Amino acid sequence: MQTVQFLSDSEERTIKFAAKMAGSLKRGDIICLFGDLGSGKTTFTKGIAKGLKINQNKINSPTFVLVNEYHGRLPLYHLDLYRLDEIKEVCCIGYEEFLYGEGVAVVEWAEKLGALLPKNYLQIRFSSKGPSKRLIHVAACGQGLERVVEHLK
Repeated sequence: MQTVQFLSDSEERTIKFAAKMAGSLKRGDIICLFGDLGSGKTTFTKGIAKGLKINQNKINSPTFVLVNEYHGRLPLYHLDLYRLDEIKEVCCIGYEEFLYGEGVAVVEWAEKLGALLPKNYLQIRFSSKGPSKRLIHVAACGQGLERVVEHLK
C-alpha cells in the first residue's frame, strides 16, 4: 500500500494540498475520509472541489442532506454519513449511484460504510496535532489509486 503524509498548519494549506491531489483524480475515484469531528474533512473536500474547478465556497458539510453534488472538471459527490447509525441507512440513500457514478466521490465519516467500504479507494486519515495543525495521511487502498499518492510525493 502506497502512502504519503502531510502536516498542515492552516486551512489554506490543507485546501492547497487537496487541490493538488485533485489534479490526478479520475472519473470513478472514491475518497474516504476518516477523522474526529473538526479534524479537517470538509476543509479537505473544499480543496478537492477547488482542484476540480468547483467554487470551494459552495462546499459545506452535507450533514443534514447526506449528499451534495457539484459540477466542475468532473462531478463531485460529497457524502457525509455522520448522522447515520446503521449500514442499512447507507443503503437507503442510494450510495452506489454516487460511489460508482460518473464523478469523484468523497465520503466523510467513511467508517460508517462498514462492510460497504469499496474495494478500491483513497483512505485519508486526519489527526489533530494542535489547534491549527493536522496530520493528513493518504493511502491507496486496493488498486488503481497509486497514481494519486505518487502525484503527492
